[in-house]
Amino acid sequence: MSFGALRERVCAANREINRVGLAILTWGNASEVDREAGVFAIKPSGIEYDKLTPEDISVVSLETGEPVAGALNPSSDTASHWHLYRAFPEIGGIAHTHSPYATAWAQAQREIPCLGTTHADAFYGAIPCTRPLTQAEIETAYELNTGKVIAEHFSENGLRALEMPGVLVSAHAPFTWGSDALQAVVTGQVLEEVAKIAAATLAIDPGQGGVDQSLLDKHYLRKHGKDATYGQEKTA
Repeated sequence: MSFGALRERVCAANREINRVGLAILTWGNASEVDREAGVFAIKPSGIEYDKLTPEDISVVSLETGEPVAGALNPSSDTASHWHLYRAFPEIGGIAHTHSPYATAWAQAQREIPCLGTTHADAFYGAIPCTRPLTQAEIETAYELNTGKVIAEHFSENGLRALEMPGVLVSAHAPFTWGSDALQAVVTGQVLEEVAKIAAATLAIDPGQGGVDQSLLDKHYLRKHGKDATYGQEKTA
């Protein structure tokens, strides 16, 4: 199978990472899963965004994590994406970037506190930062263990992937996700802007606390709750 439509979407999402400034050079990747077909597609390793074509996109088995289509080596982060798709069956796309502000928070090994409604519109609470990987985890199956430490943090802290569509990997960088690859990139844009605003807020007032729970609930649920009122009514 060629997986043509899937590869086209993933190619476009990866080019969007660079277009919107979430990554320079080859510092990011996006993927999208087709659960019915049992595969996900992901950017090949080390290919520049402006040279990327749909035919370059690697296709990987969701069962084994091994490539099943494409002549190029898949992203070095493939095992991280693979584990997240298996750990979070509700997500459809993943983006990993090294966007500056989000990466700065990750390098500081700090979660991004929810300080206001801009944050609350997209993330239901503080954007988490994982624990650092151990030496053994780094030296053995590093990329797979990156995915595992994310899933571990969500499981141990009772977080839901759809309510918290992003995470900072300690001393590394952000991962975000969504319904497909492009939505995962959009979430990455939002996370970067939230990280930037939080850094500016704490520079002005280092003692600023988190937003009231009632305001967090209001802003998050009016966009994402079962009785959401944001946007236009969907028509058949």
